[in-house]
Amino acid sequence: MPCRELTYADHNDFAPMREWLGRRENPDQAVEDSVRSILARVEEEGDEALVEYARRFDCASFERTMLRVPPEAVKEAASQVLPEDMDILKRAADNIRNFHQAQVQRSWWTTGEDGTVLGQIVRPVDRVGLYVPGGQGGETPLISSLLMNAIPAQVAGVGEIAVVSPPRADATLNPYILATAELLGLDEIYMAGSGWGVAALALGTETIRPVDVIAGPGNIFVTTAKRLLIGRVGIDMIAGPSEIAILAQGGDAAANPAWLAADMLSQAEHDPQASSILITPDRKLAQAVRKELDLQLADLPRNEIARASLADWGAIVIASDLAAGIDLVNRLAPEHLELCLDDPWPVLGRIRHAGAIFLGAQTPEPVGDYFAGPNHVLPTMGTARFSSALSVETFVKKSSLISASTSFVSENADRIARLARLEGLEAHARSVEARKG
Repeated sequence: MPCRELTYADHNDFAPMREWLGRRENPDQAVEDSVRSILARVEEEGDEALVEYARRFDCASFERTMLRVPPEAVKEAASQVLPEDMDILKRAADNIRNFHQAQVQRSWWTTGEDGTVLGQIVRPVDRVGLYVPGGQGGETPLISSLLMNAIPAQVAGVGEIAVVSPPRADATLNPYILATAELLGLDEIYMAGSGWGVAALALGTETIRPVDVIAGPGNIFVTTAKRLLIGRVGIDMIAGPSEIAILAQGGDAAANPAWLAADMLSQAEHDPQASSILITPDRKLAQAVRKELDLQLADLPRNEIARASLADWGAIVIASDLAAGIDLVNRLAPEHLELCLDDPWPVLGRIRHAGAIFLGAQTPEPVGDYFAGPNHVLPTMGTARFSSALSVETFVKKSSLISASTSFVSENADRIARLARLEGLEAHARSVEARKG
């Protein structure tokens, strides 16, 4: 039994599911205390703290001079990457850039008949910091995360982008991280991992200048550091474990049991805390997918991770009908949603909450998360009810523009003064009354 089986007819069945899935969000006070200590040390000791943490956790021979990766090493890295891999990176980068270009917002203003000008100015932040996990021992770097975080910042017009990533045991970064940085024209790269890397970006050290916004995924120490630094810097989001919900119905060609099982495993292999949920009104399809999960788990390299994920947080949900399945999707508000239906478009209009929606049999989650263009930094743990994917907007801020005409002030001064006095702010009232015609 790779995962549990549940049933769903209406909203009354959701409460136990919500309680079960909510247990994935279990803040560890010990982690928070540890991260607070890390932040304090980095703020007080700067580079010295970064070096000490790197020696303890990443590279025993680490020195302060190693913190910044020399720009020439960044340029050199492309030669260490297979040409065909560089071509894949370029194609993915082009797709991601083209998608995010469509998100660019323009400044605007309007002029009233009396000459008053009102508007909004959209400007990029000055400086962004990106965290890039190194993966297992630095050998499975999250190069797609660098693409997904850096490109929207560049499209937004950010002038300075600093990247931090944990050093490998030999005091280097994986050449794929550096080659991706070179492809994107980034050369401010630092070797600093975990919570101390995030702290350095937010607080600054002798070597690393502080940034305005921090983005990028990481472990619980990275996530906790970002959460504790809200207010000192902007962040992309507080991301929880990865998750996917798949809606399918029996009889559809799109409901291929082998494909559906593979799609569930594509999330389960991320992390033991990842959640993979298939929703279908068809029991025969559910049984076929369960068999496929057993078969495919047998030779999956990350078998133990995927098996633990499915056992604890995976489910096949038998919905009373397709409408009930859609209702459950909206209550889950999943990070990734696959509509594995022969004709998903009519259903799309009934989906209110999902981080990213993948339509049809030929659109498994990895197509979007790696290559098609939309961003893979997505809201988790039901937060798609009120938040969105990382985008160009993550890296801009907006200023309101007000240029009042003499006639506008003269006509409305008494009204404005009255509102001020209702709030007990006499000086506010007098400020506008002084300008009455």
